[in-house]
Amino acid sequence: MSHTAHIRSHRKPRRSTPKISVRAGVAGGVLSTLAVAGAAGAANAAEPVTQTVELPTLTADLATQVAQSADATQQAAANYELQAERDAAAAKAAKQAKSDLADAKKKAEATKKAEAARRAAAERAASRSAERATLSASASASTGTSTSTSTATGSAAAVIAFVKAQIGDAYVSGGTGPNSWDCSGLVQAAFKQVGVSLPRVSQDQSTAGTQVSLSNLQPGDILYWGGAGSAYHVGVYVGDGMFVGAQNPSTGVVEKPLSYDPPTGAVRVL
Repeated sequence: MSHTAHIRSHRKPRRSTPKISVRAGVAGGVLSTLAVAGAAGAANAAEPVTQTVELPTLTADLATQVAQSADATQQAAANYELQAERDAAAAKAAKQAKSDLADAKKKAEATKKAEAARRAAAERAASRSAERATLSASASASTGTSTSTSTATGSAAAVIAFVKAQIGDAYVSGGTGPNSWDCSGLVQAAFKQVGVSLPRVSQDQSTAGTQVSLSNLQPGDILYWGGAGSAYHVGVYVGDGMFVGAQNPSTGVVEKPLSYDPPTGAVRVL
């Protein structure tokens, strides 16, 4: 027996064909699986395009809802603002109405007071007129003056018309017109209208004509206050118990009854 009989051969054993076929089949199966997986992966890669088609629709709806909400909010704000303006206008109108009512009440009260004052003044004027009539009658009885109602004619009428035209003019010491007078300046100017030249001062005018009784006065006579030749004031008798004269700085030229300031005497130059 050879000494190498128990040593195993170093040659590789031959593989059988079936094993190679199995391996080839397994490899083919793996490749098939990979191919299927690749196809599936390609198909899956295309699917996201289909899934995102609806996103714009969802986004548009959301934008519409947001816009509608903003419009609603804006409209609500506008409504609140309008209501606030109406409330402010109503409050202003109420305040103005209250003020107008208060003004109307004040005006009505003022009108009422003015009317009461006017009536009181009218009553006082009527009372004074009655009192003056009584005083005039008393003065005529006590002094013997006449309240002739005869109408002046000719030169006397012209003198009376002139002095009455100056009623309301101012009294100024030394004044001779045309808008301010003293007592003798007015009398001198009045008689100058009919061609009668009188002295300038009251003292001389009180003796310029014929002395007449106060119980026999005629329109156009010159009245004087004080003594004849020493008179301090003069005026013109205009009839009906009235005279016109430039009295003083407070009254100016006025027409008054004889009872207002009974004269001392009179002279007649016409």
